[in-house]
Amino acid sequence: MVDEKPKRVSIRLSADEAWAVIEGSHTGILTTLRRDGVPMSLPVWFVVIDRLIYSRTRTTAKKVARAANDTRAGFLVESGERWVELRAVHLTGRVDVLHGDDPVIPSIEAALTEKYSSFRTPRAQMPDATRGHYERDPNAYLRFTPDERIVSWDNDRLGLP
Repeated sequence: MVDEKPKRVSIRLSADEAWAVIEGSHTGILTTLRRDGVPMSLPVWFVVIDRLIYSRTRTTAKKVARAANDTRAGFLVESGERWVELRAVHLTGRVDVLHGDDPVIPSIEAALTEKYSSFRTPRAQMPDATRGHYERDPNAYLRFTPDERIVSWDNDRLGLP
């Protein structure tokens, strides 16, 4: 009898598969660094354009100040509830702040509208204080530029029930 080693199954995604997962995800987790080096991870709505990740926020948002202070950042998308369903992609890279005159902003706005218009609460339905909070400051845009490292897994590839 010949001993057969069990076939090793890779749960790692290729770069193209990882980007497909990112693009298909609803919410991402952007991690920036406080001045004292403590990471701050926050959910963001985002779009992918040419394998760069963009999000929109207010110019006075703390994540804008953190990105201006230290460009090192991380980005994560994940899904699944049961262990065999868990799937995630984590990127490391740099984040920078774009303002209203950057030529990519109309493309970002169009992509955000296409992706999230059905999820937004109309401003007229927001309480006055909330609406004022969002209308007070102009928009800033964050561009996350990943480095070459991609950490990913898809436990569904194990083929377990």
